[in-house]
Amino acid sequence: MAGSQTARILPVDTDADGVPARVAAPAHDPLRPQPEQTASPRAEAPLQEPTEAVAEVAPRPASGKSNKRKLIGLGVAALLALAAIYFGVNYMLVGRFMVGTDDAYVRANNTTLGARVSGHLAAILPGDNVQVRAGDVVFRIDDGDYRIAVDSARAKIATQQATIERIGRQVIAQQSAVEQAKAQLASADAASKRAGLDFDRQQALSTKGFASRATFEVSQAGRDQGAAAVQAAQAAYAAASDNVEVTKAQQLEARAQLVELQSALAKAQRDLDFTIVRAPVDGIFSNRLVNTGDFIQAGQRLGNVVPLDDVYIDANFKETQLRRLKPGQKVEISVDAFSNRHIEGTLDSLSPAAGAVFTLLPPDNATGNFTKIVQRVPVRVKVPAEVARENMLRAGMSVYVTVNTKD
Repeated sequence: MAGSQTARILPVDTDADGVPARVAAPAHDPLRPQPEQTASPRAEAPLQEPTEAVAEVAPRPASGKSNKRKLIGLGVAALLALAAIYFGVNYMLVGRFMVGTDDAYVRANNTTLGARVSGHLAAILPGDNVQVRAGDVVFRIDDGDYRIAVDSARAKIATQQATIERIGRQVIAQQSAVEQAKAQLASADAASKRAGLDFDRQQALSTKGFASRATFEVSQAGRDQGAAAVQAAQAAYAAASDNVEVTKAQQLEARAQLVELQSALAKAQRDLDFTIVRAPVDGIFSNRLVNTGDFIQAGQRLGNVVPLDDVYIDANFKETQLRRLKPGQKVEISVDAFSNRHIEGTLDSLSPAAGAVFTLLPPDNATGNFTKIVQRVPVRVKVPAEVARENMLRAGMSVYVTVNTKD
């Protein structure tokens, strides 16, 4: 702008008409001092000419912006084309083999702790949501009455054992009586035989007239007495033998009663053991339903143990997706709570029926209007053991599973 001005207009003396005369002065004269310039509209008026020139040149960059927009549009179109090619190739090579569903949840074999006997709850050992091991004591029920029952059963068993021992000695004594009766029977039988021989001899003598009638009658009476003694000895022997059998029967009965008492002791001991409620599996103790001091009924629920080391996934796939699923296929598991982590599991098994079949009231489509609904079939997905042991998967969590059906 300064270069376009070749001369500066300076005021001079006025002419005869009173109009000041103007002369052209060089733009820069080193020999003359330059007067101070004051801003005036007249002095600045010539400066507007370069502005008009600039305004005439300004529209020229429009063609450059248009080219830039075209390049950006072409770049975006190229990126979209590349993305379309990528996703198309990815679908043909990978995506079309993937079957997924978001109707999937983490499950665990939740174990319910229950009371086997009634009584007041004496203690709750672990805190809520605490890791427990199989066999750890979780609840203690007051065991005073159950200990008394055990002691009573043991006392009855001791009494019965003494009774059995006493009856056993009676059996031994009666067996001795049987032996004695047997000996008496043998003695009576020998005496009877001797009396019979004496009778036969006296009878022969009496027939020949060599013996008196009195002697014959005495021998006859001796024979009869011997026979009667034999019968008495036989009866005594039989009675002694029967007594032995009766006593043995009493002994068997006493032993049976002992077994019954031993069963009662086992029952009492079992009830005493049930006053201690232990964790059946490793897991997290949770969902406590009782407090210390509560009266517990037999069969009442007390709490739960969730084995997080053995969690699995239940995914409900549509029936139209089942034809491509089979056990052993790889499954990608995405947990909503840990969106940045992906877990690789294995398809374990397929349910034999749709979920609606196992409901409490299965639908009956034979009545009323019918609307076809795609059914879902539960599919079990196995979680790797090392992942399950991290205990980050909690029962009930929502997950997204994708099954690779390519293999």
